[in-house]
Amino acid sequence: MDELIDLLQWPAMAVTLLSSYLIGSKRAGKRVVGFCSFILSNILWIVWGWHDEAWALITLQVALMCTNIRGIIKNEH
Repeated sequence: MDELIDLLQWPAMAVTLLSSYLIGSKRAGKRVVGFCSFILSNILWIVWGWHDEAWALITLQVALMCTNIRGIIKNEH
């Protein structure tokens, strides 16, 4: 199980990169998908950070998740 959680950092990184690309779109729908996928990457990083007891990383990801939720709300207006 530890090995699987250790490997989780790679999909988390890939989703983070994809999210960064999507939120740069001029289309509102793509930006919303980008913010939602950023939230997925936040969750993946939190799981990985919890396993490694990386509390600063977890705190950062929670804060970033809040900004991503704000991005979704502001994007819909």
